[in-house]
Amino acid sequence: MAQLNSRKVKWGIIGTGGIAHQFAADMIHTSNGELHAAGSRTIESANRFAAEYKIPKAYGSYEELVNDPEVEAVYVATPHPYHHENVMGALRAGKAVLCEKPFTVNSRELEELVQYAREHKLFLMEAMWTRFLPPMVKVREWLNAGRIGEVRLVKAEFGFRMGWDPQNRLLNPDLGGGALLDAGIYPVSFASMVLGAKPEKVWSTAHLGETGVDEQFSILLSYPGGKSASLQGAIRLGLPNDAYIHGTEGYIHIPSFLFAKSATLHLDGQEPETFNDDRSFAGYAFEAEEVGRALREGRTESSVITLEESLNIMRLLDEVRSQWGLRYPFEQ
Repeated sequence: MAQLNSRKVKWGIIGTGGIAHQFAADMIHTSNGELHAAGSRTIESANRFAAEYKIPKAYGSYEELVNDPEVEAVYVATPHPYHHENVMGALRAGKAVLCEKPFTVNSRELEELVQYAREHKLFLMEAMWTRFLPPMVKVREWLNAGRIGEVRLVKAEFGFRMGWDPQNRLLNPDLGGGALLDAGIYPVSFASMVLGAKPEKVWSTAHLGETGVDEQFSILLSYPGGKSASLQGAIRLGLPNDAYIHGTEGYIHIPSFLFAKSATLHLDGQEPETFNDDRSFAGYAFEAEEVGRALREGRTESSVITLEESLNIMRLLDEVRSQWGLRYPFEQ
């Protein structure tokens, strides 16, 4: 690992869809990483992607990319149902892996990946990019300092209204479509960051649309000591997308929390205190920086979002889907 201290980590990207473009565009803002290879199911797509972001190498298969000896870290940006296969392929090639959320479509798949990574001492992390945004870092600092007293209630939502297209991956059950895995994981992960991923009780309701996927949902989580979280997600309903953390001595408000550019601390009897982030890029660079730091320090997971937390979040999502009677066609 000493070699990594004097140079940048070389990244390979698996997948060339929208999220891969956002990640690649942000990589120019990292100090400890650089794009080395792009992989797609066709060489034509890989070549176009590589040319757009000036990536040295392009591969027409994911297998070729993970077997490139110069690639040290792999970002998996494929649709949900392919995460397990793609991550496992990269791990078996001995690579560090950052996998786009949701980590997998269910906890059984994730348990296999975590077990393999731990047995082979390989770095593995869910790409919950919002955790690493500066306003979220500041929120954790406020919470750790007890600024709002004892946290009692978390409220978070993420919803948008997409057009009607049954073939779109978000409405396609064969691709793990629906609000929960795509949009809903953000408020669920936010509640986990604040209150933990193992609530005592879980209540939920969902609207399953014409294609059979959950188009909107509400979740209520109950924690020890009367703490609770109220969470909503949607793909056919626009929501304000704010997050609130209420404590015994005040509250924290994060406008548009998924893309957080600010966070405001409201304390009883005091003027609000606002943290503003003036970054000029989306923010995916911060999670890539975390991977680079971990590799330099010889760590196999991040303390900001641990593998155990990701497992508990996925188990929670499994329980919620079970309440709705929702299974994807590819699940056995």
